[in-house]
Amino acid sequence: MGHEAISPFFQKNIFFILRVCLMTDRNLSQLPPVKAVLNSLAKYGINFQMYDKVRVEPTDQSFLDAIAFAKKGEFDAYVAVGGGSVIDTCKAANLYASSPMSDFLDYVNAPIGKGKPVTVPLKPLIAVPTTAGTGSETTGVAIFDFKKLKVKTGIASRAIKPILGIIDPLHALSMPERIVANSGFDVLCHALESYTALPYKMRSPCPSNPISRPAYQGSNPISDVWALHALRIVAKYLKRAIRNPEDREARASMHLASAFAGIGFGNAGVHLCHGMSYPISGLVKTYKPKDYNVDHSLVPHGLSVVLTSPAVFAFTAQVHPERHLEAAGILGADVRTARIKDAGFILADTLRKFLFDLNVDDGLAAIGYSKADIPELVKGTLPQERVTKLSPRPQTEEDLSALFEASMKLY
Repeated sequence: MGHEAISPFFQKNIFFILRVCLMTDRNLSQLPPVKAVLNSLAKYGINFQMYDKVRVEPTDQSFLDAIAFAKKGEFDAYVAVGGGSVIDTCKAANLYASSPMSDFLDYVNAPIGKGKPVTVPLKPLIAVPTTAGTGSETTGVAIFDFKKLKVKTGIASRAIKPILGIIDPLHALSMPERIVANSGFDVLCHALESYTALPYKMRSPCPSNPISRPAYQGSNPISDVWALHALRIVAKYLKRAIRNPEDREARASMHLASAFAGIGFGNAGVHLCHGMSYPISGLVKTYKPKDYNVDHSLVPHGLSVVLTSPAVFAFTAQVHPERHLEAAGILGADVRTARIKDAGFILADTLRKFLFDLNVDDGLAAIGYSKADIPELVKGTLPQERVTKLSPRPQTEEDLSALFEASMKLY
């Protein structure tokens, strides 16, 4: 298995790596992916400690708990085995343990945090994803719930990217149906948003010093290749992967699509679906999704993203409608005689059909929200300028209100 690459890497660098932190969550700690890594580390005589208290959908406090563990352990390297929650938590732990005098908000994205550039050297981090969704093994982003404001935010810097991602398709075989679905919706939106994002030549500001440039650059010829490739895989394999856990080809393909889309959006960025998703997750009331073994309410990230996608792409298609129409065609729409001005509506209808076929909750109302919540949802979206500014079409508070209202019911 691919995990065998971990310990030889450490063995070759034995003079530099004396203590390894293995980070995961409690559910995964008893499952084959973590056991394989534990066996490999033990086999090669690598000194390690395991942290298995990662929270699914992390918070600022759960990040701080992991950071405290990392600071105390004084580790020389990190291995993250899990989904985006685990990998993002490990990125944050590595960062703040490497910069122990920094305040937590120093590196958190502005305007919630100070958004300072990362100038300290970090320790090596190897990421072993066990879900096919976030693409976190490829990106310099770590997302968390900031409980004080009831909103998601994050840290974005190329410096926190893992140095190695090990994508083992066998991990994807044990994922329950709804986790496969929601993870896959994140891949879908990563691809769609990065392909339709504001072009890199139009992004501003454009600092001359590379360290001051944002991690997300806007759509560009390189990210377009990865986004479209991932989108084609999603169109071909996501439904199969959800419906048949024994379909190894489909599940392995979605695992790769997650990484491909991650390379695309980790370079280009995402926009409104993600910007609006953060308050949807952060303001969760009592919703508990099927197949998630957690003791707290949560809206899975992929679900929070995809529920607004029909409304968002109907809105953004006024700019670069040809890209929206191309995406609809890849997802199965017959666009041979379509009018370019109808691109947004065609993509929105295609997405609704796609979601309906996969038994997705019928909009924000189905996960506990009502029109009375829209002002708070808008308020939670406004600080997400890191991504909302990459929308190809600028949006007002009234536009955001209309998008949330249109997303209350999908079918």
